[in-house]
Amino acid sequence: MTGSATVQPYLTVGDLARASGVAPSAVRFYEAHGLLTSERTAGNQRRFREPDVCRTKVIGVAQRVGLSIAEIRALFAELPAVPAPADWGHLTGRLMAEANHRIQQLRHVLDDIANVEKLCELQPVNQTS
Repeated sequence: MTGSATVQPYLTVGDLARASGVAPSAVRFYEAHGLLTSERTAGNQRRFREPDVCRTKVIGVAQRVGLSIAEIRALFAELPAVPAPADWGHLTGRLMAEANHRIQQLRHVLDDIANVEKLCELQPVNQTS
C-alpha cells in the first residue's frame, strides 16, 4: 500500500444524493423508473458511477421544467452509453427550448386569466321546447 488515497469509483445512494443535491429516495425513485442504473454489491447494495451525478442533476432540472418521467426517459434514450460534453450540451439546449416553450404557454394562460370578459364569456345555451 502506498499510503495515498484511493479514488472510490462507485457511489452509494447517499453519496449520489449528496453530490447531486437530491434526497436518497429520489435516487431510488429514478432507478426504479429506469432513469439511473446501478450495479449491486455482493451484499445487494446499490453502487453508482461518477457520471450518474450529472445525470441525476439533469433529471432534477428536467422535472423542474415540467417534464414527466417518461419524457425524461425519452431524452436519455437519445444519449449514447457514455455521453460526451457535446451530448450533454445538446440535451441542455433541448431542455432550455422546452422551458421557453412552457413559459410562452403560461404567458398565454396569464393573458386569458387577465382578460376577465373573455374568461367569463358564456355561450348562450340553445333551448328548444
